[in-house]
Order: sequence, then structure tokens, then C-alpha cells
Amino acid sequence: MSIDVQQPRPLGLVGSHVQIAGTAGGAFEAQFNYRIHEGHDEVVGGFMAGDGTGGHGQFQVSVDVSGASFALDRLFVEVFWVSPKDGAELDKVIVPVVYGPRIVPGYRVYQEYAIQPGDTLWGIATQFYGSGNLYTRLVRANPHVITDPNVIHPGSVIRVPQA
Repeated sequence: MSIDVQQPRPLGLVGSHVQIAGTAGGAFEAQFNYRIHEGHDEVVGGFMAGDGTGGHGQFQVSVDVSGASFALDRLFVEVFWVSPKDGAELDKVIVPVVYGPRIVPGYRVYQEYAIQPGDTLWGIATQFYGSGNLYTRLVRANPHVITDPNVIHPGSVIRVPQA
């Protein structure tokens, strides 16, 4: 059997309801499992996928993680199936994501912002949050763009988490 997770994307910014979608199958119908965790707490569940004839079927699952006690803002979304022989987790796909509610309390959405010449993270944080001290929110929400908080590049597009 195989699994192709198309959502969330790697390092995507997610909220308290994580949407997991893609295709899975290779059997008439099969049970697949998901796990969302960061090493301290986890949310688990399952879903059925397949097209009824041994092919692949699309799946979409909305997982409420608001009750989890996540300590970190980096989560891992795992999708796999369990071997009936020995309980091994097979064909596991792992997608690292960024958990918005650990960055901005009450996180709902993000706004995209194109960095302009002369911008600093301090200035952008002041513009959006009212305090330059909150620039770490921007760093944490954009690990794919901001690898050094002292160096940002005009034209780069960053996500600005909003409550």
C-alpha cells in the first residue's frame, strides 16, 4: 500500500484544526492511521481509504488538536498503516509543520508579507504586533525563509501569524 500526503505541506503553518489530505490505498479498502505530535503529547486517529477495487482513494481528515498540551511549535504529522502481522507502522509519511497557537496565542490565520528594502524583523513585528520584541514570532513561523534572523532578503515572502 502507499500513502501520498498532499496537505499539510512541509513546514506549513497550522492551527488547532489540522487538515490532512492526500491519496492512499493499494487494497480494496484499508485502515490508515495518523499521529500528530511533538515528542511530549500526541493526537491519534484513523480513517479508511481505497477505491473499492484495490486502487487508491482520496482522503481528507480534519483533526482537532486544541486539547493537546503541545510544548513546542514544531509538530510532526504522521500517516501510516499498521501491519496485522506484527503491529509495525508501515509506509509512514512524516510531514513537519509549524503550530501557530504556540507562536501567537489565539492564532487563527496568517497574512503574507513581502519583505521590502530596508525592512527589519523588528520593524515588521512593530508594524503587525505593536512591539519589535515580538520579532521571534516571525522567525518561528517562517523556518523555511528565515534561517538567520539578522539576515532577511527583499522580495522574500513571510507569514505573519494573526490572532
